[in-house]
Amino acid sequence: AEKNLKLKEKITMLQQQNEELRARIEQNTAITRQLSEENANLQEYVEKEMEEKKKLSKTNEELLWKLQEEDAASPVKLQSTSSASFYRCSSGNSSPAKVRTLRQ
Repeated sequence: AEKNLKLKEKITMLQQQNEELRARIEQNTAITRQLSEENANLQEYVEKEMEEKKKLSKTNEELLWKLQEEDAASPVKLQSTSSASFYRCSSGNSSPAKVRTLRQ
């Protein structure tokens, strides 16, 4: 009878541990789903940002090409107070990049 009582206590303890582990599994599953959704959203965001960057690069290249074509076709050079013309990159880089030098 004493051995039977100890086995019943052990069964009860193991059932409680089992329930705790199941609760932890459910919690981990919920967190995993949430993280997967966040990851998918971040991947989508990154892809959109990459596409936007490609578009901006293409636009920048087209504008630079047009600027060079206008300079090459123009017989009169523009007078400038500075010896260099600068522009800021669309990528958010705050340092100016030298495009061309105008002779006065």
